[in-house]
Amino acid sequence: MTRRFLSVAVAITASTALLLTGCSSGGSDDDAPDKIKGSGADTDSSASAGPSAKPGGAMRPDITLPKSVQVTFEGWTNSDPKLQAILDDGKERLRASYAAIINKDPQDDAFTFYSESDALRTGTEWVKGFTDKNLVLIGKGRVFQPQPRISPDGSGTLFYCVDEGKGSTKDTKTGKVTATPADDALVLYRTKLRKTKEGVWKTTMVQTERGACK
Repeated sequence: MTRRFLSVAVAITASTALLLTGCSSGGSDDDAPDKIKGSGADTDSSASAGPSAKPGGAMRPDITLPKSVQVTFEGWTNSDPKLQAILDDGKERLRASYAAIINKDPQDDAFTFYSESDALRTGTEWVKGFTDKNLVLIGKGRVFQPQPRISPDGSGTLFYCVDEGKGSTKDTKTGKVTATPADDALVLYRTKLRKTKEGVWKTTMVQTERGACK
């Protein structure tokens, strides 16, 4: 099976990814794209750096990605600070999963920091699917239409869409590049999160559905 550029929701659990049928925008979000920091770094640079203080008081890991991988987050803001906190940590979890592949480390510090429970288990196996085959990510991705929610029980959910149309994987041994087919490029993500006592929204579950975003 061809590995896609940004399908962090674990192809090995695809049977759980058919719960949703659409993706719409989240109401009060703006349309200001946010290019990932670190996109100008050398391809051999580390994808995870030392921890830094972020809103919420916890020491979150800094994440940088090489210039060969560029991800644009569109509309990733919300007027509600509680929902913005979910967006911020959900975004970093996505970036951390790319960093784990680039670092060739399924137990990358940033990835394990933002992941737990089923998301950590299946996400680790997903990263290994790349690293075991000597694959890395290259190209561009667009993440848009985020929909953060807080449930009555205090847990969080975050839906978003990813356009993988300009992304590819590269075999580091052979140099072969495999692009994402245009008709298979849009992916809906559904994630669940739990807020720790330190204020970090950790992802506990990830599901995907291809073709559900417009």
